[in-house]
Amino acid sequence: MATLSKEELLKIEKDGLDVLADIHRYAKEGFDAIDPGDFVRFKWYGIYQQKPKTDPYFMMRVKIPGGMLTYEQAVVVAELANRFGRGLADVTTRQAIQYHWLKIEDMPEIFDRLAAVGMSPIQACGDVVRNVISSPVAGLDAKELFDVRDLVWEVEKKFLSNKTYSNLPRKFKISIAADPRDLGHPEINDLALVPAKLGEEVGYHILVGGGLSAKPHLAQNLGIFVRQEEALEVIEGVVAVYRDHGYREKRNHARVKFLVADWGAEKFLDVLEAHIGRTYTRGGERQFEPWNGAYLYGVHKQKQAGLNFVGLSLPVGRISGDILLEFARIAKKYGNGDLRTTNTQNIIIPNVPDTNVDALLAEPLLLQFPPQPTAFVGHAVSCTGNEFCNLALVETKERMKEIAYHLDETFPGFDNPVRLHVNGCPNQCGQQAIADIGLAGALVRIEGKMQDAFDISIGGGLGEHAQFNRKVVLKVAGDKVKYAIEAIVRHYLAHRTEGESFRSFAARVSDDEIKAQVAALTI
Repeated sequence: MATLSKEELLKIEKDGLDVLADIHRYAKEGFDAIDPGDFVRFKWYGIYQQKPKTDPYFMMRVKIPGGMLTYEQAVVVAELANRFGRGLADVTTRQAIQYHWLKIEDMPEIFDRLAAVGMSPIQACGDVVRNVISSPVAGLDAKELFDVRDLVWEVEKKFLSNKTYSNLPRKFKISIAADPRDLGHPEINDLALVPAKLGEEVGYHILVGGGLSAKPHLAQNLGIFVRQEEALEVIEGVVAVYRDHGYREKRNHARVKFLVADWGAEKFLDVLEAHIGRTYTRGGERQFEPWNGAYLYGVHKQKQAGLNFVGLSLPVGRISGDILLEFARIAKKYGNGDLRTTNTQNIIIPNVPDTNVDALLAEPLLLQFPPQPTAFVGHAVSCTGNEFCNLALVETKERMKEIAYHLDETFPGFDNPVRLHVNGCPNQCGQQAIADIGLAGALVRIEGKMQDAFDISIGGGLGEHAQFNRKVVLKVAGDKVKYAIEAIVRHYLAHRTEGESFRSFAARVSDDEIKAQVAALTI
């Protein structure tokens, strides 16, 4: 009989969803009363220990399915950040909000205030279905084949606090979008629904087994055409197959990507159809348009006549509660109050009438968070880093801003954005494997002291020809990494062909060329 991991044994002892009563008890008894096993189960309620674990502070993620945030919700999220989280409200790469500096004593009030506006941290973490992501402009953009918002909410309701699916082998991430530009980053999700056509009928293709971390996998297409009314049962079936057949012996080998890699798409489909009890239509054609990394800056016409959405830049996703309150204010003044968070850690104000666009663009807040950001700052993504995260080896947020600002100053008016992602540990919350230039945190000994360093990878991207980037330079010291990337960008500018993207350039340049450029500048 296989030996279960320690986390599996903890879940057998007590389901993660059953820790809620304990959270309320610990809120009265204090941090020192917390059972060590419950720190793990706290994740089912979106709660992680903040670094260092000896201090009585927590990070918390709050789900925003599809990135859809109402005015009332934005106000509460901002007020909670200000009252309990020292003003911080980070936007994550899964369209969620992440708090820091929370105390166990504050959790009941936080839960209640979120619930009052229809929000929840439940299952934002843990071995469960996580926040469902989508196109940040689902239901707004004329490019999408159909509106997926109802399905996003149906999936959220199906799995929320549902003990049938509260003990998966590991976390499970779902992307649902009908935009042919792959705005939901489907290839790196455990399960993704992407737009497809069968003749004139529009529906979904189903991708399974994507994921990042230390061993990234691209999701595989099951090759079936799923009609819109069939989607929810297929999603539930895929999660059930993973629950029943996923690996539970080793945490680093428990994601569904390993099951799909071992079985193959054909066997996975056979097991799925046997579980559901029906056979799905084969074929159909997945719909593609060029992938833009899900960057949607500037003013865009919605499919609703006379309305627009306006994409704004939040450098590395970090804002304050006060700034979020300002976003809510202008969203209500010039739109209908709604906001959208993006999987590129930015924000969108939707439903702005034509007559309000100029006044919105004149708001002072947009000088700080512009609709047309500079090339590098506007395409930079970062995980939390070791400021708060116990897993991260290096600091990332400020480092990425330093790098991006340096590149913008060095290459003013840069005409072809290069996507920069940084990750502080192998878990890849910063999604560095899909970046044009990805940075993975490491440590290096310099003059007898351990210092921050970064491995540099190039050439990643999603869409029709999805691929992960490849590692080309190892352990560049943190204080020199901006110069290393400068050297790479300079080489790209000197040797690109007309109109050539960095991703295409990276595909044809040799590793030795890149290493030589970095060595020449950073010696």
